[in-house]
Amino acid sequence: MYKKILAIYPHPDDESFGKAGSLAIHAMEGAEITLVCATSGQMGRRMGKPFFANRETLWEIREKELKDACDVIGIRDLRMWRMLDKTLQFEDPEELAGRVEAIVKEVRPELVYSYYPNYAVHPDHDALAEAVILAISRLPKQERPIVRASAFSKNCEDILGCADLVIDVSEVLNVKLDALRAHRSQTEFIIQKLEQSLADQPGLKDVLLDPYRKERYWTIQL
Repeated sequence: MYKKILAIYPHPDDESFGKAGSLAIHAMEGAEITLVCATSGQMGRRMGKPFFANRETLWEIREKELKDACDVIGIRDLRMWRMLDKTLQFEDPEELAGRVEAIVKEVRPELVYSYYPNYAVHPDHDALAEAVILAISRLPKQERPIVRASAFSKNCEDILGCADLVIDVSEVLNVKLDALRAHRSQTEFIIQKLEQSLADQPGLKDVLLDPYRKERYWTIQL
């Protein structure tokens, strides 16, 4: 069991899509979880369905949604960097890594959750993930935490191989779904579609929920 965990992602909702179950299990086990969210997601394309946000209000709504999701998951230490969404790829890599290194040295996690550089689709995902790996590689070897990295680009398994860690989060599936619901501006249409499918096809419940039960990671030991 890990006692101190750092999750570091660019956008509100990154912590919930594909990771909320794992983080919720850590929280249930009593781990102290720190979440760094680098941006406020202010450039996100979705404004709710039907719309309830606009470009001026989206950042505030998404920060509130993130706080609600953290409450659901059991994350008590949320750090908002409030960098500009969709610009992390243009940041100085050394400076971004320095910022990550500072939080790693403060929190001293045994385990870090992030994306796998170059296999996480969004430029912000890849840029911050590269900074995480660079920052951790700077530490003395005995002080480097394990990294659990998410990858979901189309070719990731062809190059990286299959994920070496697949976590069954069935025991906290309701928590995971509630965390996704908290990000209403981004997920409402997904959740509504799922709930409608469950109502229309109750016999397929296990099939419909199966994609949400497993979370996969590539372990990086630097």
